Amino acid sequence: MDYFKRTRVARIIVDEQVALNQEIIILGWVRTIRVSKEVAFIEINDGSCIGNLQVVIGNPDNFPVLKDILTGAAVRAVGKLVESPAKGQKYELAVTELELVGAADQSYPLQKKRHTFEYLREIAHLRPRTNTFGAVNRTRSKIAFAIHKYFHDRGFYYIHTPIVTASDCEGAGDMFRVTNFDLNKAPEVNGKIDYHQDFFSAETFLTVSGQLEAEIYAQALGDVYTFGPTFRAENSNTSRHASEFWMIEPEMAFCNLDGDMEIAADFLKFLFKYALDECADDMAFFGKWVDKTICDTLEHVINSDFERLTYTEAVKILEKTNQKFEFPVGWGLDLQSEHERYLTEKVLKRPVIVYDYPKKIKAFYMRVNDDGKTVAAMDVLVPKIGEIIGGSQREERLDVLKAHMKEKGMDPGTLEWYLDLRRYGSTPHSGFGLGFDRTLMYITGMANIRDVTPLPRVPGWAKF
Repeated sequence: MDYFKRTRVARIIVDEQVALNQEIIILGWVRTIRVSKEVAFIEINDGSCIGNLQVVIGNPDNFPVLKDILTGAAVRAVGKLVESPAKGQKYELAVTELELVGAADQSYPLQKKRHTFEYLREIAHLRPRTNTFGAVNRTRSKIAFAIHKYFHDRGFYYIHTPIVTASDCEGAGDMFRVTNFDLNKAPEVNGKIDYHQDFFSAETFLTVSGQLEAEIYAQALGDVYTFGPTFRAENSNTSRHASEFWMIEPEMAFCNLDGDMEIAADFLKFLFKYALDECADDMAFFGKWVDKTICDTLEHVINSDFERLTYTEAVKILEKTNQKFEFPVGWGLDLQSEHERYLTEKVLKRPVIVYDYPKKIKAFYMRVNDDGKTVAAMDVLVPKIGEIIGGSQREERLDVLKAHMKEKGMDPGTLEWYLDLRRYGSTPHSGFGLGFDRTLMYITGMANIRDVTPLPRVPGWAKF
């Protein structure tokens, strides 16, 4: 099939690395086809870029295969690259050979018209062939590479943390249980399910975070990061929630909260700049068809100094404003998106890092500050959405950690291995979490998390 001999369309349209009058092979899918007695035109897209390559076939009667080629078909075209006289395109392929690789009939659902995102979610197995979702998935791939590049270039080690876990990192309880029991015949002891007879001899779940396990390796290798799928059984059907999503979670030994905030801001700027530099064609598409302000939004974040405010300072600012909020503002209450956006868009007009949150509204593993009321937690807020990164300095003191767990109603004995990290050579250490899918929403301007996830899993929906 000439896999290694083919030329990707992006090399022609985007990179302009193919010489004129050079014979090339194109493998791709038909976007449109027009056939007349004198000439036939086929627009071919191979997924490598937004643009299609027009192939021109003189004397269509010499190519009987044309009668079997419809929109959606996979084809192989051989010919010479020539300058195009048509407007809007620089090159076209003068075809000498044409082969139908995989036929598509008239029921092919992606005809030449605009389809709603809602409709395309119903055919998520075909939507990557559209301009929008081709651009989304190319960007997703390149930003995933950028994540690895950022950490690799700075000496971090990539850690694969378990998908199946017995630990509830966030303490929220919204976890998917993993079992091989017949749910109608689960063994019981004293009226409760006996998980000692289960596959792992313990109650296990799909992970909500790789953070706790990443701490193990940070206390041995120094700087590590995880990048993998996480799961939440939260029955929330909003445009920002998914049941399966990917998280980036770096963990740094010998790093305090100041260092955590510095790395988080630098990381975010790196990803946004990488998107603008390395996904330029697709970003131009998003700027034209999805969100006209998206490139300016990313540039604003890249070029801004991130303001730092304590939670207490942020609450005081919000309490003094005349702005009407849907949710109340007060010390001890969590900040909502409307509060976060007000700070970034109206008050400071730049990204903001809010830190030192009340202990009662944050997780057990966050380091307790000297005031006993707050913890060394931080959230990075950006215009348009509010929080995009959440992180903290972790509690490295064994006695304080055990006391905090008990305050939260947790049994320290259930995480004895985690306490061991504080018993044997404990160091100050910090980390944060960045939701990959929500970051892609911000980069692309797409409004729904279902549209930046290849095959989304949300409440009531797990097709494919």
